[in-house]
Amino acid sequence: MAYKAPRGTVDILPTESGKWQELEQLLRTICANYNVKEMRTPIFEHTELFNRAVGDTTDVVSKEMYTFEDKKGRSITLRPEGTAGIVRAYVENKLYGMPEKLQKVYYMGPMFRYERPQNGRQRQFHQFGVEMLGVESPYVDVECMLMAVTVVKALGLKNIQLHINSLGDQESRDAYREALQNHFQPVLNELCHDCQVRYEKNPLRILDCKVDKNHPMMQTAPKTIDYLSDNAKAHFEKVCALLDDLEIDYVVDPNLVRGLDYYSHTVFEIISDDPKLGAGSTVGGGGRYNGLVEELGGPQTPGVGFAFGMERLMIALGDDHDDDDEGLDVYIMPLGTEAKDLAMQIMTMLRANGFTCDMDQCDRGLKGQFKSADRFHAHFSMIIGEDEVQKEVVNMKCNHTKEQVEVPLENIVEFIENHYEGDHDHE
Repeated sequence: MAYKAPRGTVDILPTESGKWQELEQLLRTICANYNVKEMRTPIFEHTELFNRAVGDTTDVVSKEMYTFEDKKGRSITLRPEGTAGIVRAYVENKLYGMPEKLQKVYYMGPMFRYERPQNGRQRQFHQFGVEMLGVESPYVDVECMLMAVTVVKALGLKNIQLHINSLGDQESRDAYREALQNHFQPVLNELCHDCQVRYEKNPLRILDCKVDKNHPMMQTAPKTIDYLSDNAKAHFEKVCALLDDLEIDYVVDPNLVRGLDYYSHTVFEIISDDPKLGAGSTVGGGGRYNGLVEELGGPQTPGVGFAFGMERLMIALGDDHDDDDEGLDVYIMPLGTEAKDLAMQIMTMLRANGFTCDMDQCDRGLKGQFKSADRFHAHFSMIIGEDEVQKEVVNMKCNHTKEQVEVPLENIVEFIENHYEGDHDHE
């Protein structure tokens, strides 16, 4: 039997992993700039966590989760998104009691959803997200949006637009829920089964329906922004004013509701028309979720966050990744058994001194070994034959200048360091 990776999963091969590390390092650098610290949570959680946090009327919970029973009959789910686990950890570890009221954390790692695989969207996918917990303030909303925009701009994406909307506070949502039910009630029997269920449980989800998206009543549905309470309206107006002051382009999009139940107040998405992604592509998004910590057993704690699918960010990163930056310092090319013994000692010594290096293990001739040095983008080729073993030297060839120099064994480290300091061609 020929084994294959399960449908919706992909192998990240050594030829591609460098680009992933480049993206991860970029994201970690931006997080450091914003004083956002990493949090790592389990890949699986108790199923009830996602039912409570994400909402059992969402497609994620009702159709897409990988759920199974463990050996003691407990229902376990592979995480379909990152926020629920972060908030669970925030509550369980009592981070709300920390001296700094505002806790800013990020996560990145694999998530799992059973959906139709397509370019940039897999059943095991990777997500990068940021959560800012503890302070209800339009300033924090804007910092969160600003950070998301910073990520997208750092990737070099063109033609990006920030879409924002407000779902309001609980008072706003209650008024809007009633307006939606009144709007869809006359045509309820024309909507799909899922929408009929959502009508009672969470009518806001009807607006996300892919089956009924072209129904005429969708186009005339009431907008959340028309049902904001005075407090919610003031919050949203301040968000817009801050974005104006920072000269961040944005569009107020009254159709933007986001797909998860825990959102309140500000929600946002970043849309790009960059040819890499295709016109009107959503790169990522997020919003405020003031009731989620309380829902998961913690004290009343406001929060705001965003997430990006990292496969989408990889497409955005493009093919500009340069493996040459990751080339080996030294590729050692031994000819004969004695030379191989010496090469092993030198390689161990160089690695202990912080250099990246490898050696030929296949007993090939020089021609084949030089090809490997090229493939590994080695800065130096170190040639060791019988003569070099006897003389206790090595031949060092700089693969940039093509110069070759005989170097005594005790001077190898000094030679490499001096060469790097005086020659920048390898950078």
